[in-house]
Amino acid sequence: MLTLQPLLQPGVRSLPSFRFQQCYAFSKSNFFTPICMNLDCSGKKNTPTQVFQDTAISLKLPGPMDGNRMNGQHNENLNNILDYETAMEALSSLITGKKRGDISYIPANLSKKDRPERMLMYIEIMGLKEQMENLKIIHVAGTKGKGSTCTFCESILRECGFRTGMFTSPHLIDVRERFRLEGMDITEEKFLHYFQECWVQLKENVTDDLPMPRLFEFLTIMAIKIFVSEKVDVAIIEVGLGGTRDSTNVIKNPIVCGVSSLGMDHMESLGDTIGEIASQKAGIFKAQVPAFTVPQPDEAMNALRERAEVMKVPLKVVNPLDFKLLKCVPLSLSGDHQFTNARLAVALCQSWLHTTGNWKKLFPSYDLDQSLPEAFVRGLSTARLSGRAQIVHDSFAKYCNSSRVRTSGDLIFYLDGAHSPESMEACAKWFCGAARDVHDKQKSPTLGAKILNGGNTWMDQRICTTKNAPDMISKQILLFNCMDVRDPEVLLSKLFRTCASDMHFSKAIFVPSISRYNKVTSSSSSISYDITPKDLSWQMNLQRVWEKIVNGKDVSKVKPQIFLNGDASTYSQTNGSYSCSTMVSSLPSAINWLRNYVKENPSFRIQVLVTGSLHLVGDVLKLLTR
Repeated sequence: MLTLQPLLQPGVRSLPSFRFQQCYAFSKSNFFTPICMNLDCSGKKNTPTQVFQDTAISLKLPGPMDGNRMNGQHNENLNNILDYETAMEALSSLITGKKRGDISYIPANLSKKDRPERMLMYIEIMGLKEQMENLKIIHVAGTKGKGSTCTFCESILRECGFRTGMFTSPHLIDVRERFRLEGMDITEEKFLHYFQECWVQLKENVTDDLPMPRLFEFLTIMAIKIFVSEKVDVAIIEVGLGGTRDSTNVIKNPIVCGVSSLGMDHMESLGDTIGEIASQKAGIFKAQVPAFTVPQPDEAMNALRERAEVMKVPLKVVNPLDFKLLKCVPLSLSGDHQFTNARLAVALCQSWLHTTGNWKKLFPSYDLDQSLPEAFVRGLSTARLSGRAQIVHDSFAKYCNSSRVRTSGDLIFYLDGAHSPESMEACAKWFCGAARDVHDKQKSPTLGAKILNGGNTWMDQRICTTKNAPDMISKQILLFNCMDVRDPEVLLSKLFRTCASDMHFSKAIFVPSISRYNKVTSSSSSISYDITPKDLSWQMNLQRVWEKIVNGKDVSKVKPQIFLNGDASTYSQTNGSYSCSTMVSSLPSAINWLRNYVKENPSFRIQVLVTGSLHLVGDVLKLLTR
């Protein structure tokens, strides 16, 4: 039976709290570009000394907390807050399947009711039904870009002066990333407070016909509880999967709805055609509530319009944002596709402001076809979203000695969780451009960089450059994994062919992810560095697919320690003894090998594209920040 461990000493925190610090370097082409990632840690770990079974808990819950941190007056209630890792175990217990796409695990008592009906029952148990109706919600669905659209919306409205709340998925390192208050991940204390309140209240009311909610259902309930209790002015909520049967579709009266770019993904749940998928996404439309979308394939657009007509929804299509409207300030999220997401966000925010009566108060004379308000520009240029077109300079190795002589090569990670054909094409285009940009920056004088500390505090940082440094030799490496429900031939072909005109990958590394589908982890969770042999059959399949794409036939594998020798652009299909890829049994081993390689080769710049899975991207970020 799952046990919950309360801390017994008031004022003591269970585990360190972490806050992302993204580094940015200024350049001619970008106002700022992410270049590294660090973690800021405070607090100390304490071990609980007593365990209570979850069925016997009787706790006095602290009241709502002001701001996104604990006030001193609530310290006396900290003894009631659960240990954070125990909360992760509790959340993991709500995952009933071992992998995505497996529907055989769904208990019979869960399948008796549709998810929206079940969600409404949970909301009523929590006493949130009437309060939820008072939330001023922006609801966003889509295949790709919905997370970026939500992030842009949150940043814009926060810059307009509103108290914002945002719920997105998935998280990369810590589950708290899914909940933002005023642009910041919810604190560990607040997360534990609201987790405990929801867990206990739902646990006390479960029945044979209504068991505990599944993971995403629970997190959705928790998000609504957080936004209601924190009295946000606007709640931006991203759909988890599809729309019609998604947990977030318990929302009945949003202010405005949006549908980002649609593509072929999650077919096992949403349908085999783009039209069927679009119909599911359009399930979030509510009668007479305005909705916006972006240019879509004809079949998808027809499905959206058909649903809008039935629901009497005023549906408008917006084109990508004109760069001129940004007044020479670039978007903070990289990639040409972000102009589509940015324009959708602008339309959603304008509609929200009009419906809530705030547009005329704030921007009475603005025509968005001619110019954007300064608050909109600030929002679009400062929004942050990890794991999407993110550049991380690995700082593990010391690049320069005291005499400013280069002692190591450069190791740069380009992270994008693309996992659909459309998003993989966008990822490839972004990587090709970003990899070229880094070469230009390395030839410039020492750059004055800025570290963005949690979105609030700025501090100076220097990037080490060497005296009389020769031009470095750049090599592009692919670090790839994807779920076995994906079609790797489609994904890898799209990546290879999109990059082919600009660059060739010197090598591809196929490696299993660390994170597991059936376990929720935090930034403090332990990482397995086990490098013992394991089942690499899926990685072997990925390697075979890649070799066939690059060479036209299978070739023999080479040992990892020599895999960077040679270059894919020089390969001959008749050379059956040489391979342009490898498998590595663990991700930590792959990262360590890359780090050792640049130490041994100071003249090399290794540019690693990490893609195919948000799980893989999150695992790499977790390793780089430890």
